[in-house]
Amino acid sequence: MNTFGRNLRLTTFGESHGPAVGGVLDGLPAGLRIDFDEIERQVARRRPGQSALTTARTESDMPEWLSGISPEGITLGTPIAFMTRNRDQRSKDYDAWADMWRPNHADFTYEARYGIRDHRGGGRASARETFARVVAAAIVRQWLDTRDINIEAALCGAGKEIATGVFDTLMYHPELSPCLDITPSQTEAMYAAIARAKATGDSIGGSVAVIITGLPAGVGSPIYAKLHACLAEAMMSINAAKGFEYGLGMAAAAASGITTADIFTTDSKNNVVTTTNYSGGIQGGISNGMPIYFRVAFKPTPTVMQSLPTLTRDRQPTTLPASGRHDPCVALRAVPVVEAMTVLTIADALLSDTFYR
Repeated sequence: MNTFGRNLRLTTFGESHGPAVGGVLDGLPAGLRIDFDEIERQVARRRPGQSALTTARTESDMPEWLSGISPEGITLGTPIAFMTRNRDQRSKDYDAWADMWRPNHADFTYEARYGIRDHRGGGRASARETFARVVAAAIVRQWLDTRDINIEAALCGAGKEIATGVFDTLMYHPELSPCLDITPSQTEAMYAAIARAKATGDSIGGSVAVIITGLPAGVGSPIYAKLHACLAEAMMSINAAKGFEYGLGMAAAAASGITTADIFTTDSKNNVVTTTNYSGGIQGGISNGMPIYFRVAFKPTPTVMQSLPTLTRDRQPTTLPASGRHDPCVALRAVPVVEAMTVLTIADALLSDTFYR
């Protein structure tokens, strides 16, 4: 499946080392004036080769617009197609891996599913595909801005360095300005952990925290299109994602009903709010108007700069050589991708026939 969304649909195409990657965004309302500088800013956040802590692959990632936007930069209501050319593939770097399966990659499973795979950079399974998600979301985010809906994501864990209390304000004090409680010292510790992993030729996992504010009550659909289920589906479609929890999350299993009851009250404008926000802004699969917050866990990057035992395609033991370009912590560059999938999910829910008006 290469299409995401029900009402707002994004279809992506392209392989990591193919001629180009891109997407087709369909369902966005007409009449939205696009800020292309903002799109470039969002794309730059995902672009590889910008930091010593990310892959050394260098790509401009400048979108080429093919359809759906007028010469004046206004959406036409028709499919918006875009692409970017791959320039820094270095496919020969992967020749030594053509006849072996890399541990924790999609090499074996793609061959099991299709009987063939593109070994160059992981082909379709590469995080290169996320370029299209970020571009599409950069457009859609501008539509959400017209509705005063804000989405923010941040790295909240890298290896054993985990920012504590990230959701404290959102959960215990929702009457305060909503924010992710991540301190500069916590961020520095996470970056240092990533640097240590890279220095040893290893990789580490990480996690990304997200907050959604400004979303009105009533967004989401029971039973099989619950808002948190749609968010979970979107997050788990991201490369290397391993876990999703919203609101109280896994801690709910050890909690009691009395101590985690979100009591209804009204604010100074007579809006319905809750005194706490253990529910994470979603009840019964539908938004209740409070901030929505969740966390996404990512596995360690499977490519490491150390040799690993594996099997060849004819089932013979061999050794995978240590080479290639990779992110020592995929969660670091996943932050804008998590934001992008959140944007697309929220917009898709807003555009449902039962809510959009």
